[in-house]
Amino acid sequence: MRISRNWDIKKHTNMNSDVVKRHHSIFEEMRKADENGVEYWSARELGKILEYSEYRHFLPVIDKAKVACKNSGQPIANHFEDILEMVTIGSGAERQIDSVKLSRYACYLIVQNADPSKAVVANGQTYFAVQTRIAEIKQMDDYNRLSTEEEKRLFLRDELTRHNIQLADAAKNAGVIEPIDYAIFQNHGYMGLYGGLGAKDIHAKKGLKKSQKFLDHMGSTELAANLFRATQTEEKLRREQVKGKTKANKTHFEVGAKVRKTIEELGGTMPENLPVADSIKSVESKQRKQLAKPRDDDKK
Repeated sequence: MRISRNWDIKKHTNMNSDVVKRHHSIFEEMRKADENGVEYWSARELGKILEYSEYRHFLPVIDKAKVACKNSGQPIANHFEDILEMVTIGSGAERQIDSVKLSRYACYLIVQNADPSKAVVANGQTYFAVQTRIAEIKQMDDYNRLSTEEEKRLFLRDELTRHNIQLADAAKNAGVIEPIDYAIFQNHGYMGLYGGLGAKDIHAKKGLKKSQKFLDHMGSTELAANLFRATQTEEKLRREQVKGKTKANKTHFEVGAKVRKTIEELGGTMPENLPVADSIKSVESKQRKQLAKPRDDDKK
């Protein structure tokens, strides 16, 4: 009986994984490119994929996404462009219909405001959240110029420090005021991302000394996962106007867990199992010495 139950669980897990992969594939196949090679998605096609029976029922979701875009400080016109699409009607003739040309970020905002009870919407939230963040990093000229693991670590550590300040501000607005409350809030994010492990547990699992901070010993992959956790939690707290310490903690845990699930779906190594890197402090010291070292041209 136990064997049968384990097989059923495994079968169910594999089925869920297949659904996720199929949805992710659909979102990618829908991607188009305009005459300038800029990627975009059709709002009418996206509405159908997200299981809205009629386009008019999908329009309020697009309107909410536009408001979220404006509130995030992004120009709406950069991400939502009204267009006319050609469609084939019954006689074989074509006619023009209204639609919207959506950027990847616009799609991300749309799925965040769509019905989360639909599996395709939930998977779309994961897909566009991950892909949007990857696209953002790829668009960072500073990051693209980096060639070594040490340079990437320094860049991502600075980014994480900056976004943790923004996350703290969003948490404060949600009601996380006292230092002890913020420590608990942060711990919930770690527990979601690290499979139930809190800060002390992670520190112990990594085999670090009491004086060592585990954030300073993360490689670029682990730093990127934590950066994604921080940015997505901040956005969710602000977008949904989360209020109360309990709800803020729950939000942070859920975002961390979703990032973990995404890593698992992509076949990545869980963050608690990633190798410990040399202290970021030693990397910073090494970089300062290199910058201070006179070049050969200066000696002449």
